[in-house]
This record gives sequence, C-alpha cells and structure tokens, in this order.
Amino acid sequence: MRDADGTDARILVVDDEKAIVELLTSLLSCEGFQVLPFTKPLEALLACSQEGFDLAIVDLMMPEMNGFELCSKMRMITTAPILFLSAKDGETDQVAGLTLGADDYITKPFKPRELVARVKAHLRRVDYNSGTPRALCRKSDIEINRRSHEAFLLGEQLTLTPKEFGVLELLVRRAGEPISGEEIFESVWKERYDSSGANSVMVHIRHLREKLSEIDSSREYIKTVWGVGYKLIVSTAPHQETPSSEADPDEA
Repeated sequence: MRDADGTDARILVVDDEKAIVELLTSLLSCEGFQVLPFTKPLEALLACSQEGFDLAIVDLMMPEMNGFELCSKMRMITTAPILFLSAKDGETDQVAGLTLGADDYITKPFKPRELVARVKAHLRRVDYNSGTPRALCRKSDIEINRRSHEAFLLGEQLTLTPKEFGVLELLVRRAGEPISGEEIFESVWKERYDSSGANSVMVHIRHLREKLSEIDSSREYIKTVWGVGYKLIVSTAPHQETPSSEADPDEA
C-alpha cells in the first residue's frame, strides 16, 4: 500500500553537477523514494519516455539542454509534477519556468527538509497518492494511459476490451514480476477466483498475445512462468517469439 505522502514514489533527478545529484539521491532515498538520477538531460528525457516517474527535480542551468527546454519536452509526455532547482532566484526565471509547465521553483542552496516537504506536498496533490498508479506507464515498448484507457505498442494503438486492458495494465505496471492467475483475476474481474476464473485469465492472456503479435511478432512480450503465473518481459532487445502453452500456470 502506498504511504499517504507518496514515499514509494519514483523521483527523477536531473542536474549536471554530480555532487548535487548524489546529495539529492541520498536525501530522497532516506525518505523512502525511488530515485532515478541523471547528469545528462537527454538521458533523463529518454528515461522519462520509456519508464515514467511520479515527480521530477530539474536543474535550470545545464550545458547540454537547459531546464526550460527539458521541462517543455517532458510536458509533451507527462503530467507529473516538475520542480526547478536553480541558483538563479530572479522573478523572470521563476515566471518563465512556471509558464513552461513547472510546478515549483527551489533556489540553491536549498534546505533539505524544505525540499523534501515540497516534494511530498506535490505528490499529495496528484493521483499517485490517492492509491491510483501513474496515468502513463511505459515498459518494453508498451505504453498504458489509464486516464484515456488506451494502450500502445511501438506507438501503434492496441484494440482491447476493458478486461484485456486491465490485464495488460497490471502486467505493465509490474513488469518483470510474475503475477498469479488468481491475483490477475481478482484484481481485474473483482471476483473470487475459481476454475472458471482461471480459464478467463488464460483466454485473455492468449488474446493479448495475439494482438501484440499482430503489431510485433519478432519477440515474446508475455511469458508463462510455470507454477506461478504470467509476467511481462522487460527487454530492449527484440528476439524471436516462442510458442506459449494455453495451460493454466497455477495448476502446473
């Protein structure tokens, strides 16, 4: 269960000063946050588009790409809170940052307790802390948008039933982790698991595999973990799809 202040949230930290990144990583990790640290804005932008995050702390003055430009690009793919961090405390820069889509502006040198308090305050205002997962989630070339109830593979929209979307959303959100048929059924169908539930999950997994394969047949996306359940394979390298059995893994 998520804490009320979002202390298991994923925080993206971007600053060209390695010492600042290390300081923020240590500070936020001690508070229970998962930190994604970057010193290069382009690498951070790539992670933003592929993995998603719940809040970002972005330095304003960076040589490769300044914070204004990075914020503008990030706003094209996420609605997560963005906090600017800068040694410049002029009103013009603060207004420019907020106009581009930033949610807050923190000046250096910052007070650690104040920074953490602001992070938690912003997280309390978004869906994350109401127990709702991130609106956008991307794993293994699959993008899930919970608000619009849409799913995409390699940028191409998947045509899914509500239950298929629910199953895929759960697998993507917990990518790489085997999930039992029982948990999938009770999470998506909201009913008690039984033999008919096992069959329903198996059929929906088969349909998802077929629909994913229609767009990309070069690799396997959903793997059967015998005796455990199913998992979304986290991989950036394509591979040949292997035949999958229709047997219920919970009964293997």
